[in-house]
Parts: sequence; structure tokens; C-alpha cells
Amino acid sequence: MTQVVVIGANGGIGSEFIRQLRKVYPNKVIATYNRLAPETNYADVDYRTLDITHEEKIRTFCESLERVTLFINAVGFLHNTQYSPEKTIKQASTDYFMESMRINALPTLLFARYLAPNLRHDKQAVFATVSARVGSIEENYLGGWFSYRASKAALNQVLKTLSIEWQRSMKNVCVAALHPGTTDTSLSKPFQRNLPEGQLQTTEYSVESMLKIIENLTPKETGRFWSFDGEQLPW
Repeated sequence: MTQVVVIGANGGIGSEFIRQLRKVYPNKVIATYNRLAPETNYADVDYRTLDITHEEKIRTFCESLERVTLFINAVGFLHNTQYSPEKTIKQASTDYFMESMRINALPTLLFARYLAPNLRHDKQAVFATVSARVGSIEENYLGGWFSYRASKAALNQVLKTLSIEWQRSMKNVCVAALHPGTTDTSLSKPFQRNLPEGQLQTTEYSVESMLKIIENLTPKETGRFWSFDGEQLPW
């Protein structure tokens, strides 16, 4: 059985991926969440609880799957009641830095390790993670946000390195990093006030745009960093 996997069913972007993908892949979408079940629960989606920072649970989850043709990790961490992005190096915190790495970078590496057998088949497959433009080292002109930038840059390096390995051993898979744009979700909510008019977009538009990119990806495009608008971003 062909399956489509979305990690992050509770997030604004993850839940929108599920809403749109279930129309294209009826009864084939498997979605994960950590603690609280999603408010919108579709009967034709297989929802499963999963702590994506726990290696053994990721391994068990991947072993329960069949043939996967599309994997999307839409989980991201920027702030909570304890931490917010640093404006200066004086605000750097070991705990915030490590939490950013633990949620933004490590899970994709673990999923790649344990999901490989499910992606190795005769159909074209896409392994994608939602990254962020601020993870681009070349495009960092403003500074700040040390932990978030570093964790997304680490994520991008994982995906780029993975694409090189899989290009040799799993030629049917395209590995992609996706920038969703500044989207109206809880992650961006505290930072929306000073955005230029027209820069904030809906999750529906962001996900629809990213899915158009995914639909056109082939293994020849593996190892690239894509903006929702189709622009190829520098690492």
C-alpha cells in the first residue's frame, strides 16, 4: 500500500498539508501529533501519536509503515513561554539553543535513518522538511535569531548531505528543503506586527504553493532548497 506521511498534525502548516493531501490521496495519509489530538480530525486520515525527539519511537513508527511516496516534516520550533529569538548574543542560552536543535534539526535526521526502507521502491518519492529562509547562511544580512538560524542551517545541511548519499543508493528519492514564507500561524504570530503589507500569507496559500513544487520534483532536483514561490534559495 502506498502511504503519504505528514509529521506535525497540530501545527498550522502541518494541518493544512493534511487537509489538502487527503483530497489527492484518500485513505492514504498518515499524520502524527505529539500530545493533544488535532482539533480537526478527518475520518479518512490515520492519526498517530509520536514524540519526534525520541529515537526509539521514531524507529517503531517507521517500521509500522508500508511503501511511502511522500514524507513531509512540518514541525518547527521558534518560541514558547520560556524562550524567544535572540536579538543579541547577550541573550544566548544553552537550553534554547539545544531545544531548537532537538526539534528543528534532529528529527529529520532520525526519520531519514529509519524511513529509508519504506522509500526504497520502484516509484518516485519525495522526502521533504519545512525549513526557513533565515536558515540560509548566504542570505543572512540582518543577524540575530542565533538558535533558530543555526538549527535551520543544521537541518538544511542534513538534507543536503542526505541527498548526496541517497542519490547513490536510492535513486528514486528527491530530498527537499521547503521555505513556507511568512505564514499566519502561532509560530509567526508574535512577529507579525511589523511585517510589510502583503508579506503575511495564509496557510492555505503557502501549502498549496509548496505542494505545487513537490508535484514537479523529480530525483534530478534532489538536494535543493525551495521557497514557496518557486525560487531556489542558497544554502
